[in-house]
Amino acid sequence: MGNRFGPASGYPASTTLAFMRQAPYLACMNTQHPLPVPPPKSLARLAGRAIADFRMIREGDRVLLGLSGGKDSLSLLMLLLHFQRRAPIRFELGAVTVDPQSPDFDPSPLIPYLAALGVPYLYERERILELAESHMDNDSFCAFCARMKRGVMYSAARREGYNVIALAQHLDDLAESFLMSAFHGGQLRTMKAHYRIDAGDLRVIRPLVYARERQTRAFAESAHLPVISENCPACFAMPTQREHMKQLLAQQEAEQPRLFRNLLSTLRPLMSAGLPDDA
Repeated sequence: MGNRFGPASGYPASTTLAFMRQAPYLACMNTQHPLPVPPPKSLARLAGRAIADFRMIREGDRVLLGLSGGKDSLSLLMLLLHFQRRAPIRFELGAVTVDPQSPDFDPSPLIPYLAALGVPYLYERERILELAESHMDNDSFCAFCARMKRGVMYSAARREGYNVIALAQHLDDLAESFLMSAFHGGQLRTMKAHYRIDAGDLRVIRPLVYARERQTRAFAESAHLPVISENCPACFAMPTQREHMKQLLAQQEAEQPRLFRNLLSTLRPLMSAGLPDDA
């Protein structure tokens, strides 16, 4: 994926390297009194490189992490806490969870966990399932839910004075979105690494765009992060387009081990689309 550090990335070399250093602190596995769990060097290196390449975090930013409680968002929480300790630029970090009020999904155990970590936490309850029944129109439930959650996060960020929203999609997600867009939409598109929303007041960043899903899964398992299982009946009633793309990519990667390295080269211009002018 190339090594693009130093002045070319837009950060001073010291800043870029600091985003990649491993923090020398111990982790406690007791979720009643947890300490930030140090991320693996390989994962921290990839996230740090993405942050530097796309100038995602700047001096004085107030970053609000979208925290579902899944392996990816919990991994990103630990990475951002790691960078907050180690990076020479100062930024604030908070987290927000949107509880869709589904009987099959309860993220409320995150409340004491974030309190023990000392991370400012917004827990937003929104009856998305009920709203879907009367407002979903022709959307899939997943698309409707994602749009609703995004709107709630934007509102929470504005209310509490955050200017950056961090999301935890990784390279596998971007590759799946690319195939879905090409196969079903007739367009060459994927998720963006860093962009400013249409309203102009918030930036959205995805620090895991260089990382693989297997890395966040391995970290979450080895660190015993308190992953909240998602059991949405609308998502699991039948295989989704994304799941089909995931299976296709797995088959191709078994035959071509360099698949995701090649895909990253393909996707880089697409994930850079919409990069803020001041980035």
